[in-house]
Amino acid sequence: MPTYTALTTLSDETRAQALGEALEELDPAPVGVGVFELEDGSGLWEVGAYFTEVPDDIALTLMAAAFGSAEFAISELPEIDWVAHVRRELKPVEAGRFFVYGSHDAEKLPADRIGLLIEAAMAFGTGHHGTTLGCLKALDRLATGGFHGKNVIDVGCGTAVLAMGAAKIWPETVLATDIDQVAVDVAEANVVANGLAGRVECLEAMGFDHDLIHARAPYDLVFANILKGPLIQIAPDMARHTEAGSLAILSGLLNTQAADVLAAYQAAGFTEVEREEIGDWTTLVLRRA
Repeated sequence: MPTYTALTTLSDETRAQALGEALEELDPAPVGVGVFELEDGSGLWEVGAYFTEVPDDIALTLMAAAFGSAEFAISELPEIDWVAHVRRELKPVEAGRFFVYGSHDAEKLPADRIGLLIEAAMAFGTGHHGTTLGCLKALDRLATGGFHGKNVIDVGCGTAVLAMGAAKIWPETVLATDIDQVAVDVAEANVVANGLAGRVECLEAMGFDHDLIHARAPYDLVFANILKGPLIQIAPDMARHTEAGSLAILSGLLNTQAADVLAAYQAAGFTEVEREEIGDWTTLVLRRA
């Protein structure tokens, strides 16, 4: 069955969200709609819809005009077994002591590495992206340097690979949260697959806004591998949920965005410990003053 995409961009989040909602009312209806902030520092939002029938290009043109977006780009996706394709393309990743792999590469796990099993179908958060890789490497350096995370939270956990990395090296229970219940379900499946049931607790939450998160504070290590905007927004909350000496590993930000994110956290009482650039992406390690 062919799949068609219709993609556009606009500069205002409110209009982007409204356009996404309007797309769901089209006939033929899309099978999925997404609204995302582009990670290139442009400030643009991408609105996309996926169809199993040819979309109504006239209706899309009218919508673009009504919401002030760029003209929709409509294309047909090639019929590819994407899981098989990803399995061929995504090789295991080593990040310090961690070895991130799919089940198809299980035999490649070295005896002296800590394995983190993430299935290839869940490409975001496999460790191949510079943000996840940077966070895992930062975690490894902290642990190698003698740090022991006794109360750890992974905010915006995605596949929960970072939370699981912490749980693999320290005995305490780690909290993993995400704003999307689908991501939480994926995280829970990964936790079970890695033999960490009961060691990583997954829940749906927006930032630090959850009774359980409040109850377990203060945290001595916080992961937040999200985007520039949300990172800046949660800086005051992160300060309220940590204490002097607590550490934060932040990523999901372009190299050009690091200064703005760091400034927000310095204003909230954090100081820079280290940073690493991997390609276009920066990982920051901060300490609460």
